[in-house]
Amino acid sequence: MPGAGTDKTRRWLTTPAPIVVLVEPQLGENIGAAARAMANFGLSRLRLVKPLQGWPNEKARVMASGADRVLEAVELYDSLEAAIADCSFVLATTARVHDQAKPVVGADAAAAELAPRVAGGETAALVFGRERIGLENHEVALADRIITLPVNPAFASLNLAQAVVIVAYEWFKASGYGALPFTAPEKSPPVAKQQLAAFFADIERELEKTEFFRPEEKRATMRINLRNIFQRMEPSQQDIRTLHGVITALVHGRKGPARGGVLDSEEAQRLRDLIAEHGAGRVPGERGPVRGLARLLRRNPTEAERILWQALTNDRRFAGRGFKRQVPIGVHITDFVSFPLRCVIELLPPSENEQAAQNRVERRAWLADHDYRVVEVQAEDVEQDLAGALDKLAAAIA
Repeated sequence: MPGAGTDKTRRWLTTPAPIVVLVEPQLGENIGAAARAMANFGLSRLRLVKPLQGWPNEKARVMASGADRVLEAVELYDSLEAAIADCSFVLATTARVHDQAKPVVGADAAAAELAPRVAGGETAALVFGRERIGLENHEVALADRIITLPVNPAFASLNLAQAVVIVAYEWFKASGYGALPFTAPEKSPPVAKQQLAAFFADIERELEKTEFFRPEEKRATMRINLRNIFQRMEPSQQDIRTLHGVITALVHGRKGPARGGVLDSEEAQRLRDLIAEHGAGRVPGERGPVRGLARLLRRNPTEAERILWQALTNDRRFAGRGFKRQVPIGVHITDFVSFPLRCVIELLPPSENEQAAQNRVERRAWLADHDYRVVEVQAEDVEQDLAGALDKLAAAIA
């Protein structure tokens, strides 16, 4: 399994490439990091001129992070002259002005000149100096070109491996490997104008219902601006299908959590009436509610329950007080309960039959015996005067 960008199952590039020469590198870690940069961009020939910590170097191997092929082929030399003796074209990298009458180029221009020479069979070298002082004048004099980089003049010194990676990157692009290794997959074709027009018709129709296009004299401009927003996105067919679904869900809701479940509010109330009439859904011999009943009630709130639950979670007087919805307490299922407050809130329906009322009395007595306060709220009050209902509820809880 390949790691983060390293895939040993793929073929190593073996195309002709320039030689990298490091002159008197001070740290093994820098040699290893430079070797890693070389391996990233298809360079494999590394020559060292008198490395100060000697060679081989374990710290270099660790820092190379798998670029062992480069380190295993390292060649050692006693002088720069010897290291470039077989080269016909040499470029020296430096951040300092050396006042030498020879071309000074950037990394991209150097790579553009290197690529055809190397492809034509020439042996070329990229020379990098010491970490502390770079290349000396007589060493730069051995080169055909000087490479320098546009950097902050107040802080122009690059780490050795950083300099190598910049020049190696430009070389790799110039040598024909500039294409990105992957692109974002095209999972859905661009949307056709007909599909886009249908989407615009839907969204504008719904916005008309909410009187969005006001004032009237700005209607045409607003419609054009709205369409241009989506046109600039260049959406795919799947994007528009998703947006269609979003608009539909916002306007009409959907089955599941968006509308509270598979039942509408009236159906949910009938479910509760039936459960209340039959003693919270218990069956003979069972100590607790029928399994799954609480989940069913949570998924199918009445309109009043949905409104009150939203208020309990958003109103600062109730938020954080630990209220839960449709949680069993003993053998009973309560509308809302706060265990920290030992408080139960029950929503009273507009009407209920005698059996349901009797069950409610028994449930309230059981809760009182177990040290729970029960606060009753009329469902009609929640739907018609939520603010007033919340004030009464806050006072009762306090």
